[in-house]
Amino acid sequence: MMQGNPTRICFPFTGDVVGGSHLSVLGLVRNLDRSRFTPVIVPQYPDGAIAALFRPTGLLADIQPQWTRLPYDSSVGPWKMLQLLKDIPAQVHFLRAGGFDIVHSNDGRTHATWGPAARLSGAKLLWHQRGDPGAIGLRLAAPLLANRVVAVSRFASPRPGLWSAARRCTVVHSPFATEASEDRVAARAALVAELGCDPDTAFIGFFGAFIRRKRPFLFIDAIAELTGRHLSRPVMGLMFGEAYDGGRTETALANHARKRNVADIVKLMGFRTPGPRWLAACDMLMVPALGEPFGRTLIEAMLVGTPVIATASGGNVEALKNGDIGVLVPPENAVALANAAVVLIDWPMAAATIAAKAAEDATSRFGETLHADQIMAVYEAMLGRTSPPKHPPAPMAHPVLMESEPAS
Repeated sequence: MMQGNPTRICFPFTGDVVGGSHLSVLGLVRNLDRSRFTPVIVPQYPDGAIAALFRPTGLLADIQPQWTRLPYDSSVGPWKMLQLLKDIPAQVHFLRAGGFDIVHSNDGRTHATWGPAARLSGAKLLWHQRGDPGAIGLRLAAPLLANRVVAVSRFASPRPGLWSAARRCTVVHSPFATEASEDRVAARAALVAELGCDPDTAFIGFFGAFIRRKRPFLFIDAIAELTGRHLSRPVMGLMFGEAYDGGRTETALANHARKRNVADIVKLMGFRTPGPRWLAACDMLMVPALGEPFGRTLIEAMLVGTPVIATASGGNVEALKNGDIGVLVPPENAVALANAAVVLIDWPMAAATIAAKAAEDATSRFGETLHADQIMAVYEAMLGRTSPPKHPPAPMAHPVLMESEPAS
C-alpha cells in the first residue's frame, strides 16, 4: 500500500452457493470506512449467484484469475490440494498487480484455494473461521498461513496447542441488519393462506441447509413427539431449506415424516428469501443442530420477535447467552425439543417475554456497524497500527437447560 492510500482488501469466494458468510461480508463491505479500506470482491463465477449478490455494491473485480472448482459441503483432501497448486502463480500475479494488502477469506474452500497465494504474494491473510473448529484446515493450515484468525464464536475458535493459530484469533460475532423489521401478522396470514390450515396453528420452523450437522431428521422426530401431547393449539413443522443434492435428502425427509406418521403436519417449504419474513411467520424457531459454529437464523429469529429453541451445542450457547434469551435443551434429544415447544405453545406470555428480551439483546450485540468496527480493528492490528482487539466476554460455564416434562 502506498503511503496515504486506502488499504486494499481482496475478498475471494470459491464456489457459487450463497450462504451466511456471503451475507456477512455484504454487510461488512457496506460499512467499511472507504477512506481507510478499499474492498474488492472476487467471485469464482463472474455471472453466478455470488456475483449477483455483490454487483449492486460496485465492488466486483474487473478481471480475475480462474481457479480449481471444489464441491460444495465436502472436505478438501490431499489430492485436491495438489491440484490447487497450479492455480497459485496466476493468483499471486493477480494479488500483486492489484496492490492488495490483505486477503480476507471466509470459508473452508476459499482458505484452501487462496491462502497459499495470499502469503506468497506478500499480502496478509485474514482467515475468517465460520465452520467446524475441528476442520483439518484450521488445525493444520491456519497456523502456517493465517496472519490473523477471526472466529464467529468461541466455539468456532482454534483450540490451543503446540501447533495452533489460537494465539492469533479474535472472536467477532457475525453482523445482522438490526434495523430491519417484519410485519408478523401479515407474514403469518400469508402462511396460513398458503397452507390452508387452521388460523390458530402453531408454526414451528426449521431453517437451513438439509445437512447432517443441522439434524433435519431430528426436527421431524421432535414434531412427532408433539403429536402425543395435549396441546392448546394444532401444530405444523415447517422446513425451510434444501440439500443441494438433487432432491435425495428431501425425499428421505419426506419418507421419514411418513414413517413417523407426521407427513400431514411436516411440510418441506424449500429455500425462500427473504428469510426473516418467513421466520416472522413462525411461532418459534427450532434448532436441533449439533456443533453449529454460529447460526444466522437464531439471530434473525430474535430480531423479528420469534422465540428460539436450540440444542446446547456449538455457538448456540453463546447466541442465546446460556439460555437467558432462548430455550436450550440437551443435544440429540427429540423429547427435550418437544417439551420446550410445549412450553412456548401453551404459555404464550412466556414466549412473548423471551422474544422481547432476545430482540433487545440481538439489536445491541449484532449490528453491522459494530461488526465492521471490530473487523477494521483487526485489519489495523494486522498492519501493525494497533494492538489486536480482545475477545468478547466469555459465557458462563454451565448453560441453563430445559430437560424435564413441562408441568401440567
